[in-house]
Amino acid sequence: MRKAIKLELKEARHMVAAAIRKSEEIGVLETICVVDDGGYPLALERMDGARITGPQIAWNKAFTAAGHKRSTHLFNQVPNGPALPGNEAFGIQWSFEGKFAVFVGGFPIVVNGEVIGGIGLSGGNGEQDTACGVAALAALQELLAGDDLKVLVEADIKK
Repeated sequence: MRKAIKLELKEARHMVAAAIRKSEEIGVLETICVVDDGGYPLALERMDGARITGPQIAWNKAFTAAGHKRSTHLFNQVPNGPALPGNEAFGIQWSFEGKFAVFVGGFPIVVNGEVIGGIGLSGGNGEQDTACGVAALAALQELLAGDDLKVLVEADIKK
């Protein structure tokens, strides 16, 4: 048996707050979803004025990142993105009743080398969603630093 690190509501809310601060700083209206290791939402927030489609898209991105243990944009990164035409996972975005997202804005949450959840963002362009996602991961690292837990803080995550 092994012990597992579990993401909880406190950490999820902390990440959402950091993503919102970053989105306000760069002037974009975001929806942010943080999921557990099973892909189920712990926290989901849509900023006032953000698109009504944001919650589902953000959840899909977080679900994909947590479940497949990689940043969602890596699926379509040229030349070897597995979801690109002709590659091994072409069409994967139609899996899980269309819930599988293969575009920018979803990041696995990796603590001490283990994927413990995911975060998805929707509302900005790819660069903006990425900036808000990385800000959320950095905030989690700061929160957990005193507990001797290391969060992977980067955009291109593949575990």
